[in-house]
This record gives sequence, structure tokens and C-alpha cells, in this order.
Amino acid sequence: MSAKAISEQTGKEFLYKHICTSAAVQNRFRYASVTAETDWERLSREHPWLLTERLVIKPDQLIKRRGKLGLVGINLDLHGVREWFKAHVMRETTVGKAKGVLKNFLIEPFVPHPQEEEFYVCIYATREGDHVLFHHEGGVEVGDVDAKAQRLLVAVDEKLSEEQVTEKLLTHVPDEKKPVLASFIVGLFNLYEDLYFTYLEINPIVVTKDGVYVLDMAAKIDATADYICKAKWGDVEFPPPFGREAYPEEAYIADLDAKSGASLKLTLLNPRGRIWTMVAGGGASVVYSDTICDLGGVDELANYGEYSGAPSEQQTYDYAKTILSLMTREKHTQGKVLIIGGSIANFTNVAATFKGIVRAIKDYQGPLKEHEVTIFVRRGGPNYQEGLRVMGEVGKTTGIPIHVFGTETHMTAIVGMALGHRPIPNQPPMDAHTANFLLNASNSAVTPATTRTASFSDPKTSSEFNPAKKSKADLPAEAQASAGCNGAKPMTLFRKQTKAIVWGMQTRAVQGMMDFDYVCSRDEPSVAAMVYPFTGDHKQKFYWGHKEILVPVYKNMADAVKKHPEVDVLISFASLRSAFDSTMESMQYPQIHTIAIIAEGIPEAQTRKIIKMADQKGVSIIGPATVGGIKPGCFKIGNTGGMLDNILASKLYRPGSVAYVSRSGGMSNELNNIISRTTDGVFEGVAIGGDRYPGSTFMDHVLRYQDTPGVKMIIVLGEIGGTEEYKICQGIREGRITKPVVCWCIGTCATMFASEVQFGHAGACANQASETAVAKNQALRDAGAYVPKSFDELGEVIKTVYDDLVANGTIVPAQEVPPPTVPMDYSWARELGLIRKPASFMTSICDERGQELIYAGMPITEVFKEEMGLGGVLGLLWFQRRLPRYACQFIEMCLMVTADHGPAVSGAHNTIVCARAGKDLISSLTSGLLTIGDRFGGALDAAAKQFSKAFDSGMLPMEFVNKMKKDGKLIMGIGHRVKSINNPDMRVQILKDFVKQHFPSTQLLDYALDVEKITTSKKPNLILNVDGFIGVAFVDLLRMCGGFTRDEADEFVEIGALNGIFVLGRSMGFIGHYLDQKRLKQGLYRHPWDDISYVLPEHMSM
Repeated sequence: MSAKAISEQTGKEFLYKHICTSAAVQNRFRYASVTAETDWERLSREHPWLLTERLVIKPDQLIKRRGKLGLVGINLDLHGVREWFKAHVMRETTVGKAKGVLKNFLIEPFVPHPQEEEFYVCIYATREGDHVLFHHEGGVEVGDVDAKAQRLLVAVDEKLSEEQVTEKLLTHVPDEKKPVLASFIVGLFNLYEDLYFTYLEINPIVVTKDGVYVLDMAAKIDATADYICKAKWGDVEFPPPFGREAYPEEAYIADLDAKSGASLKLTLLNPRGRIWTMVAGGGASVVYSDTICDLGGVDELANYGEYSGAPSEQQTYDYAKTILSLMTREKHTQGKVLIIGGSIANFTNVAATFKGIVRAIKDYQGPLKEHEVTIFVRRGGPNYQEGLRVMGEVGKTTGIPIHVFGTETHMTAIVGMALGHRPIPNQPPMDAHTANFLLNASNSAVTPATTRTASFSDPKTSSEFNPAKKSKADLPAEAQASAGCNGAKPMTLFRKQTKAIVWGMQTRAVQGMMDFDYVCSRDEPSVAAMVYPFTGDHKQKFYWGHKEILVPVYKNMADAVKKHPEVDVLISFASLRSAFDSTMESMQYPQIHTIAIIAEGIPEAQTRKIIKMADQKGVSIIGPATVGGIKPGCFKIGNTGGMLDNILASKLYRPGSVAYVSRSGGMSNELNNIISRTTDGVFEGVAIGGDRYPGSTFMDHVLRYQDTPGVKMIIVLGEIGGTEEYKICQGIREGRITKPVVCWCIGTCATMFASEVQFGHAGACANQASETAVAKNQALRDAGAYVPKSFDELGEVIKTVYDDLVANGTIVPAQEVPPPTVPMDYSWARELGLIRKPASFMTSICDERGQELIYAGMPITEVFKEEMGLGGVLGLLWFQRRLPRYACQFIEMCLMVTADHGPAVSGAHNTIVCARAGKDLISSLTSGLLTIGDRFGGALDAAAKQFSKAFDSGMLPMEFVNKMKKDGKLIMGIGHRVKSINNPDMRVQILKDFVKQHFPSTQLLDYALDVEKITTSKKPNLILNVDGFIGVAFVDLLRMCGGFTRDEADEFVEIGALNGIFVLGRSMGFIGHYLDQKRLKQGLYRHPWDDISYVLPEHMSM
């Protein structure tokens, strides 16, 4: 959604803060917002002018014509304002068809003035530019300003001057007011442009001798420009249309949407309704709402929403649980239905997204059964068969009635089933599995004979067989006439030799294009190169049929077009932030004559600049906010048409006789399916994109299809918003369009809603009656287009028109030729469960694949919620156990006491020498760690093993000491260079106190302390040192904490887990020494001569 209405207060704040004009704008920032919770005493202190001036109060909730509705309190003192407020606040009011409660009000100073000082000004955006409307008689009785107002169009990228305003708009204004108004209107227009407004109306604007007063204001801004205007806008709240409440769940989904690359939308229409939807795709979501309303469900339709753009499992889970939570709050006497619908996805892994929905259904299975919810599912796209299987299984296991259907069922048929208008089939027919299309049954890698590449009724022309690499001068005459020369746009966008550059590292989309090329029997891949600014020039590996090929990747567009002069198409996957700059740059290269812009959310002002330059350069733009387009047998853009199973099922590997144009990318794939089932197939299809200003229009493509011999009939899937469909009506009436046109505009449900609903596409919103889908469908029907009664009947109408064309000989169906077999990618075959392969690695401690990191089965959020600390994390990752609190504390204490022991020990010494030699942190740390072993720091494991073996074998402490002496072995963990029985190591003492207090048993520690008594009686420094203490105490911990068997505890000691404590702890100290040396800027270390004893062999004569 781009153009969003803002409150009057927000609009005036923007104006007062940022307008630049010589006109004196009065009452700047003199407004106060009040609600039922307002503290009036505090309000008076914050706005002292409320106590001294006459006031105006009015609701600020996107209500039009408040004056005529009696919703403005005028010329009141503060007491009068409060009384008026009490009479209106929280009162239900009807505005048009919408009923709503008055909650938010705005108080401003009253401006006394005569009628002749009131004026009207409005600025709004269109495709061609921005219209400025002005009328010299503003106010409540302004009337039909479209008919009465002076009008000035400021073309895209042009500026407005005071001279233009005075000459064109102010002809009926008194001379003394013209300079002030001209300056203000120019300042207002500049503000409108700078802050990315799409609509700005002031009625009235009052001009007195003191200056300009902005009385009432209505405005919309382009919400997609947030990343540009954030500094000026701040945090903008977009209020809901009057008559619809702002629900926290809507805000929650909007927040998810903002944080996601996917699209997640939710609008609550009637929370008590029994019909709920969870639809994939912006266009499909509108079609389902239309069908529900057509079948009489408008009063029971609870919500509008959509999820699309390949959301993750977690995102679909969050979205689904929100809807399930809402629909299970109030019971309905007839039970409830949930429609999980969607068109055929282009690139979304249906099974992956369904996993999130299945999780939510399992979590809510109790409430769903209690509220008697029946679920109907229809979906297609990548891996949809597995998704439907999983959805069906959850129905069986939970006992919830779930009916699942695939592409064999018309998209909206489940609505009729859910509402009781059509029977539910017991065993719906299932299309072949993905694998049936992709696996080569003949075991032959040989490509079959060239498949049909011309239309069923279109003879092949010599141009179809031109070599792939051609400069513009070498193109056929038709292409020369239309390939961007002198601003003319090409009539044929794609041929079998078309070559493209892909902007962005979209390897999956590129591989999909190459697989499509291969099944179409193209001689060469359609992707010549890729552009990716974030890496240096390199080559990327792809599959061409059975063999691997390399595609060059360039850092900039200039190098790519220079080295590939045969390229004339750019497919841009640039982000919404970079799409504008990269597209404008690409249009500087004359060889590029078609650009597909995939990104959604490009600000409308930038899109209009792209359109203007494209018109000047003769470049055809597809998009923005599109999946692209497809020309069977020739070329496809990115992910259009979905994966190979859908390409083959919809017969998109060879051309048919039907061309279509739609706004929605998902619905274009649904059209592929419908056309393949009702006709001889698609000749070409384009999704122009869901934005208000698509780069190319319906009429652009309809005229191309009209002039293309291979196209015999045309399908247009329009939608609510805009007036482009009326140009098709005009073309039919004038005889410019003579081929049969089947047309349907989605969004017919909008006229049935009490309040305005912004649908999934940015352009899907009617700003006037002529922009409604109902009005456009009727106009198309009146003009002579074939218009069904509903989307449900679209396939039937298409079939009827096609059958008539076959009957009269216009279309002669040709015999099918099987396409070549394309090997399935390993990753996709694994996703489908067709193959298995032993893993190269196994892990049982961590899983990072999901939405949330998991340590030994515990989500990271739980780790922090439980305040497990570092010791708890170490217990999960090292021992796969959730250790008791005292065990976690002991681990942390061990890390603290082993963190460092001064610079003199070998590990710290090595680290320091390395650091002073200019080595990096990792190298210096590694140098220190390499010294850890039996002689330094590595005694934890050895001490644990020696003491455990002696204790377990039943040796007395004295026997153990004598045996070690007899064997000539040191007792690991006994002895210290400095500390002694008389000068104890406080680290050991701290640990001993803790262990004795908290451990359930200390058998091995007690044994080691008995050994210490014997050794210190011989020599006072033969104490149980910190390594030995940690070693034996850890054995007690593992054996006695209750989390491990004896064998498991012994295994951890055997595999070296305890030395890990010293390594981890001492790493902190080594890093400290490294940072200390760098901070002190110590130079290269050289050992002093006087600390080296040079012992050389004496000179020996021969």
C-alpha cells in the first residue's frame, strides 16, 4: 500500500514545520488534540491560548464534509468546547454508509472572516503529473470543484512558478491577494513534492490582511517513501478509515510486514463474522473477497488480508495464529469457515508456508473444534502437493474438517463449497505429482526434436530463425521500427533469440529461466550476464539441461552492456531503495528496450520519473511490483510461470493463441492454468504490476496483441482503482481493437463495504465511482468486451470465445509435441522427498535452520527467559543437558578463576609476543592456546582421570601416592610453583567453599583432599591446585547432579570436556593480554641476551 491518509493534525504539522513561502502562515502549531482520556487542566497549561481565544472543535478521523454533517463546533470558548465535546465524544455517527464512533478531536483558534476571503486549493497525483486545483470560492458550499475549479497540470519532473499560478489559477482573485496566494501555493506544491504527498486539499484556505490561515485540511502521503522522508515525517500513525476500528492485531501484522521481505496484510471488517480468509497473493485475496460477496457473504465476511512473497514458516505461523485467535473468540450459531486460498504461486514453496499454518492449527485445535470451524484449502505452486498432503493429514489427526484442493479445482470453487452453494467432492481429482513432470521416464538425456515455437495458427517467419547475437542494426525490420529509435516502443518484446541481463544475485530465478529456455528448445540460454554491485567480477555456475555452464557476473551495468551487445532486456531484482537509480542508469544504454522491475514499494514519484524517461527513450517497462511476464516457447522473466512442473502442466513451453495482461503476478499464473485448461494455451502473458502507476498499461499490451498475428484472442484481468480499462472500451468502440477481448475487473466487493478498504496492491483503491470494479466491468460489457458475471465464470467465458474461434477456423489447434526432459535439481528433489543421501555431518547440539536458534532443543528466547547464563548455555552445548542452577554457577566460577594467571605463564607469554609482532587477534590467541597441554593448563582431564581411576579401584589415598611414586609418574593436579599449604590459593578456597555448600556429594573431591594431606606432609607446595580441584569437582558434578548415567559422566571426562573449561576461561585472559599490548602500543619483542645462556660446543680441530 502506498498512498495512505493521514490525520488533519499530522498534515498540518508537516505543513507548519516544512513549508517555505513568503506568505505569512498564521496560527502555526496552534492546535490541540483531545480524546475521552484528555486531562483538560493539563491541556490548558500546555496550550494557554485555549483560555484566551475563541475556538473551533471538530473530529479528526478522516471524515469528509464535517461542516455539512454538523460535526464542527464554531466560535466557542473553552467551556463551550468542553460542552460540545461531551455531547459528541464516543457517540456513534453515520457518514455515508459507514457507522463509527467519534473518538479523536482537534481544537484550533477560531478565525473570523467574510466568505470572500475563503478559497479552495487541492493538489493530487496522476500518471502524467500533479494537478493543482484552485477555486476562488471555498468553504462548506464549494460544491463540485472538479467542474468549477481552475486547473493546472505540473508535468513529472517540472516545477511550479508563481507566474504560472497567477496566470492559470488566480484569474478570479482580487489583485491584492494574488501575490500572497501565489507564493503560498508554490510553497505548498514544493512541500507536497518534498514530503511525498499524493493528495493535499485545503478547504477553506483563508487569506486576510494578516496572512494565510489553513482551516481544514485532508491529505495522503506515499507510505513507501518512509525510507526517504523518515527524518521529516518522524513516526507517522495512519488512522483507519472512519467506520472501522484500529485493532491491535492489525498493528501486529503491519509490524510483521514492515520487518519482512514478504507481504503480510490484515484488515478486520467484522470480527463477529463467520467467514474468515487466509489468502496467498494480493490479487487472489481480492478475488476471494469478491466471490464471498457475490455469493451473499458480505455481512459475514470477517476480514480481508493476504500473505505473499515467500514468507518463512515462522512468519506464516505468526500470521495464521493471529487469525485463528481472532476467529475463536466468539461463537457463531452456524459455526465458522476458514478459507485458506490462493492462486498458483510463482516461487513461494507452498509446503514450507503451509508448515507454519499447520503449526498454528495444531496449537488452536481445541478452540477450532469448540467453535465448529471448517477449513477449505485450495493452492497451487512449487511443492503444493506436499503442502496439501500435510494440510489433509492435520485434519485427520486433529479431527478438524479440512477439505483440500489443488490446481485441478477452480480457484474460487472452495468459496461456493464453504458457503453451501456447491457440493464438496468426496475425493477431488489430483493432478500428477511434481516428480511425474520432471523425472525422465525414458532414461534418455537426448533432447527430442524441436518443439513447436510458432502459434497454433501463426506461420513461422524468417525472423524467428535469426542468429541470437545481433546488434540493433542487424535486427529485423519490425524490430528496427520499434526497438527504441526516436522514442518508439517495441511491439514485440521477446523473441526466441532474446538475451537478458539480470540485475541482482537471483540465482534461483536465473536457473528457472534457463530451465524454461531448455524445455522451449532454445539454442542458447536467455540470460547473458548478471550485474551485482556488491562483489567483484566473477562467474556464476548454472545448469543448462544436463551440463553446467558459467554466466559472467559484473560489478556494474556499463561493463555488462559493453561486453554483451546482443542484450536488449534487463530484469531488475534491485531492492526498492536501489531500483530507481539502477533503472534510470540502465535506460542510458540504447540497446536496452525492455526493463522488468520486480521490486514492490518504490515511491510513486520515482516510478513516474522512470515512466517519463522510458517514454522519451522508447523503453518498455514491466512493473514495478510484478513477477514479470512470459512468452511460451521464447522467453520468461524471472520467476514468472512458477517452477517447471507448472510450466509443463500449463503448457508454457510452446505458444498457444491467447494473450493476456493482468496486474497481479499470482493471478497471471492462475490465468496460465485457466487458459491451458480451456484453450490451446498462452501466446504471451504480462503482469504489469500492482502499483498505481505501472510502467506499461493494459492498453499498451492490448494494442501489441492486436497487432500480433499469432494472437487470436485477448484476456484482460483488471482491478479496482485507476481508469486504464476505459481506454480498452474506447479502443473497442473506435475499431482499433478488433480481436475478441475477455475482461474482468476484480474488486467488485469494495462497493459493498461500509468503509474504504485498501486491498493488497497499492493501486487497488477507488478514488471515485468510475474507478470501481463494478463500473469498469459494466463499461467493458457495454463496449462489446466479453465480461463474465463473476471470476468464477471467467474460465467458462474464455472457453466459449475460444470454441467459437475454433469453429469459424480462426484458430486451428495443432498436435502436441512433448518437450525435452529437464533433470531435477538435487535440492528440489530432496525437498520433494524423492531421494535420500547420507549426511556429511551430524549434529545434536544446535539448529539454526528455523526462525529461531535452538540450543540442544531449547529456543534461544527460552534461554534468556530462564536466565540460564553462560553456564547454562555451556551445559546445553557441551553436555546436552539443562544443568541445575548450582552447576551453572560452578561452571561460571571455573571460567572466572581460570581466566588469567599473569603474563609470565607460557600461554600468555606467547600471546604477548605474537601481539607485539603485529599479528592479529586470532593468530595471537591461537599462539597462546597451542601451549596448553599436560605441562600447562591441560591438567584438568588428566587429574580427573587419575583420581577417578584410583578412587574407583578402591585404592587408599596412601596407596595411590605410593603407586604413582613407584611408577615414576607425577600426580596431575598436585603441586604449585608459588602457593603452598601455608600460602593457599584463594581460587581453590573460593571453589571449595561453593562446592561443599551446594554439591549433593563430593566423594572424589574428598579423596583428592586426603591425597593432598599426604603430599603436603612431604612438601608444603604439593597442594591440590586449581586445575586438579576443577577436575575432581567436575567429576563429582557429572556423577552426582542426577543428569547423567555413570557411563555418560565417564565419557565426558574421557573425550576431554574438562580441559575445555580451561581453554574457554583462559581465552578471555589471552585476549585481554592481546588488547593490553595493542593499547600500550608495545613494539616488537626481542628477548634480552643476558637472559639467555649460550652453551655452544667447544672448537674441535680436525
